[in-house]
Amino acid sequence: MSNNSINTNVGALVALQNLNTTSTSLQQTQNRISTGLSVSSAKDNGAIWGIAQNSRASISSLDAVKQSLQRAQSTVDVAVSAGQTISDLLNQIKSKALAGSDTSLDTVSRKALNNDVSALIAQIQKITSTADFNGTNIIKTNGASIYALANASGSSKLTVQGIALGVSGSGSTTGITFTATASFTTATTAATFLSLVNTSIIQVNASVAKLGTGSNALTTHLNFISALQDSLTQGVGNLVDADVAKESANLTALQTKQQLGVQALSIANSSKQGLLSLFR
Repeated sequence: MSNNSINTNVGALVALQNLNTTSTSLQQTQNRISTGLSVSSAKDNGAIWGIAQNSRASISSLDAVKQSLQRAQSTVDVAVSAGQTISDLLNQIKSKALAGSDTSLDTVSRKALNNDVSALIAQIQKITSTADFNGTNIIKTNGASIYALANASGSSKLTVQGIALGVSGSGSTTGITFTATASFTTATTAATFLSLVNTSIIQVNASVAKLGTGSNALTTHLNFISALQDSLTQGVGNLVDADVAKESANLTALQTKQQLGVQALSIANSSKQGLLSLFR
């Protein structure tokens, strides 16, 4: 009897429910295709969305880590370049000091060599004082160490220690052991100066090598952070990316189902028209 009720069209209600369900599924599928995401909001899947958001936060934070490492790397690379130049200048100074220690050399020639040495020492001082990047100089006397972020939480850092490569005098253990006013006027004083130059060359070369190791450490960690960021990005994609090919096929099926649902609703609505024929 209920099927013949004029107050309630059960067939139409069932058809409408099915049509609404199909329309909802169709909207979800269209959203996945348009965004490329199977989980684009917390309503789609709260747990997966939360995991993905946490990973996205880490990915974003790693950008800051990479920038920090790149700044530190640039600072150390400037220091390495300056150190290599200082080493080259020391080699020139050594050559002139060695020539000045020759007892057969005349006074005028020795004085000319000493003047050249003074000019080279001035160049070393200029290089040492200007070897900075972004306001940081790690090779001048009392030069600051450089710190770089090593992880997304900021709890770990990479450090490259500052090394004084400048003209520091006999107390230097990392740089140049003679003073800015060092000179020679005789073969004997030239020989004494030469000994200081040899010590300086050994110390500067060792210090520059240490800075080079620090630069390599920064480069290695930067490569690791880049690879980690790529892995996290891929992991997020595995969690939330939609299978576009599958969704496209599903879209076609749902569109067909929606059309059939509209027809079913139309048939259910027209079924009551048969009752009117009983009153003719």
